[in-house]
Parts: sequence; structure tokens; C-alpha cells
Amino acid sequence: MGSPAVKKEVPVPHPLEDLVRMERIPHIWCSGCGTGSVFTACLTAMKNTGINYDDFAMVSGIGCSGRGAGYINIDSFHTTHGRAIPFATGIKMARPETNVIVFSGDGDLFAIGGNHFIHAARRNMDITVICVNNFIYGMTGGQAAATTPHEAKSSTSMGGNPESPFNLPLLAYAAGATYVARWTMLHSRDLADSIEEAINHKGFSFVEALSPCPINYGRRNKQKPLDTLREYHANTIIKNNADPGELGIDFKQKVILGKFVDIEKPSHDEQYHRLYHETSTKS
Repeated sequence: MGSPAVKKEVPVPHPLEDLVRMERIPHIWCSGCGTGSVFTACLTAMKNTGINYDDFAMVSGIGCSGRGAGYINIDSFHTTHGRAIPFATGIKMARPETNVIVFSGDGDLFAIGGNHFIHAARRNMDITVICVNNFIYGMTGGQAAATTPHEAKSSTSMGGNPESPFNLPLLAYAAGATYVARWTMLHSRDLADSIEEAINHKGFSFVEALSPCPINYGRRNKQKPLDTLREYHANTIIKNNADPGELGIDFKQKVILGKFVDIEKPSHDEQYHRLYHETSTKS
């Protein structure tokens, strides 16, 4: 009597496989890092919009989250440090029909790239900026960033950071962003829904995603990845339409999450078209 036939298991494709360059998997993100979860939320949001993938472009800068542009299976650009938004601006002006997403980190977007951020928001460029905020320069040595909490330790502030961090939603709103939200990578469904809204929003959209860095932030501040997730769960509160001035991050109190700004205002594309194309047609 022969041995029973062994059924060969057929691998089930991942639901986001059509958006990922599978030949580049496994990814380089560390165990416990939240960037992959934020990236998954972004891909889910893109898929849920129903927009053709050919009508998207992703741009990222330098840093851990900057690798996102290398993993996504659409037109993508991995740019120089701090210059993701200027590249995205150029793409949007050259091809206004393209849905341009900037996927990068707090160091890239708000330190060397800070000036570009505020002017893109001021112009109300019709792009979506997703900031993976892990409070540190995660890839380049664990230096203090513009978002590192006061008294937190880093490779350049071993005794504690003496500076105060940016309130990113307030900065975005003050500069002119017309959609502003914040979630953590633990709030994955809310984050995906918010990114989908941001993509569909006409104008400059900013979504901050709080995310753990277990290596360069967690080790120095004696915080294990699961402790960070518990903190995200226990010490956050959802308060939509909160005053951006109240959104400073202090986990000793409740950190506010939600959608804070969603207003209609002519985008840069619309203003440019009205001023130049309509004027030239009339003349």
C-alpha cells in the first residue's frame, strides 16, 4: 500500500502584493520598528481610493522610512536628504493629474527639509506628506532630531535633550496646510483611513504617524517596543478638531490624536492655472 499523497501548499498572495516590489523583500527595517506598519497603512489607503496605480507617485528622502520609495511598486523617487518635498513639487507641477505622496521621517522632513515643508504648505501644494515620527535620527546614528522630546537621550544628548521639540501639526497648520492629522502606528485602521482622506483632499495634506524606534531611541531611553505600544494605547486620546496649539507631545499626559484640520482652499495647481492659463487664453 502506497503512502498517501502529500498536498502541496499553494502560497496565498498578500493582499498588498500588487503594490510591493516583492523581489526586494525582506525589508531592512528593524524588529519592533513601526515604519512597516505605517507603510502598510499607506498602501492600504492607496488601494482603498480605487485610483489607478499609474496615477500615483511616491517620493521619499533619506532615513529609515525613506526606503519606502524603494519597496513600492509604482513610480517612485528616493531623493537626497531633506529634498523629498521639492522633488514632489516638481512632479506635481509637471503632471498635475498625478497623486503625489511624500513618505519620509521627522529628521528628513523637519530638520534639513524644514524650509521646504513650510513653503509647500504655504503654497497649498496638492501633495500628501506622511511623516513617520520616531523622535530620532534612526538610521544615521541616533542623533537628537527636531522632534526629540525634552530630556530624552540620544547620541548627541546623552544627558537628556535640553531643547523643546516641534509640535508638527501646529507647524503644518501655521504654515498653511489644509489637511492635518496625527495617529500612531498602533491605530492602523484610523491611520489608513486618514491617509485615504488626505490623498483625496485637494491641497497640502499632512499626516503624522508616531512610530517606535527600538534601536536608537528605545535602547537609550530604556523603552522596549512593547512598552512603547502600551504607551500608545494607554496615554493617547482621540480628539478630532483639537486646537493645534494643544498638540505638543508629552506621554506623561495624554497625547492627542485625530483629524485637526480639513478645510477647502484653492490649491497651488488651481491658482497657477487660473492666473496663467486662463489669462493667456483671454489675451
